[in-house]
Amino acid sequence: MSEAVAVIRASRPNFLVLAPLCVGLGFAIAWQQGQSPVLLDTVLVFVGAILAHAAVNLLNEYEDFTSGLDMITQRTPFSGGSGALPDVPSAANRVLWASLGTLGLVVAIGVYFLWLRGLPMFVLGAAGVVLVITYTRWITRSPWLCLLAPGIGFGPIMVLGTLIALGAKLDGTSIICATVALLLVSELLLINQIPDAEADRIIGRRHLVITLGTTAAAKLVCCLLLASYPLILAAAFTGFLPPWSLLTLLTLPAALWVSLKLPGALTRPTILNQILGVNVAVLLSTLALLIIGLSF
Repeated sequence: MSEAVAVIRASRPNFLVLAPLCVGLGFAIAWQQGQSPVLLDTVLVFVGAILAHAAVNLLNEYEDFTSGLDMITQRTPFSGGSGALPDVPSAANRVLWASLGTLGLVVAIGVYFLWLRGLPMFVLGAAGVVLVITYTRWITRSPWLCLLAPGIGFGPIMVLGTLIALGAKLDGTSIICATVALLLVSELLLINQIPDAEADRIIGRRHLVITLGTTAAAKLVCCLLLASYPLILAAAFTGFLPPWSLLTLLTLPAALWVSLKLPGALTRPTILNQILGVNVAVLLSTLALLIIGLSF
């Protein structure tokens, strides 16, 4: 495998669909508000979100390799990194420079929207850059911040940032959608930390799977996963979300299955991997259905 291919693998392209879905939420809300976003702005928002996601993935891969974590973790399709740098160690510097380059492009796009929209864009954009830079090295040492940081990045920062960038307004609908994304993404990162807990502990990380234990962490995963459904229900019945947003309930049976099966699968890797896969499908499908519901 060439170094260029290793860089692409380290960006974890299979997982970059999450950023467009979160931007899509913001776009759907703007459309519901009657905004007709400029094509250039729309393209830049989507590109910027994907690059930001790629930047944090690349930096995470580089730091996990240099810390030695990649050498002791047991990789699954959903956790433990891509394995690109253990396979091609000589690509480490390229991965680092790729992370800095993609982050530089994100900042350049952010400067454009800062000029266009002013201070609110600066606040969210700066927060996003800080999360990208500090997540692996520092945030993973603070249990509750480690839980919330991914959800904040993909929820409030990405969803609300999209609205501001497109010239739309922040309202109750946008806050609810950003909260749904926050809950689901934080839950995703928490459940994916379960297989990595022992390796993470050895290199000094302190996320909630380590500090609470896997059983308590699994219960928290279930709470976060299921919390989005009553929120969407309440918002639909009070008019903050359109009735079509109830399409998201189609994923509830799968979410309940994850919640019921997870506690008994913590020491059974094969079943746990199946649960991790279903969990990813639940998250992506729920966000996609919410976008569809907002678009009617």
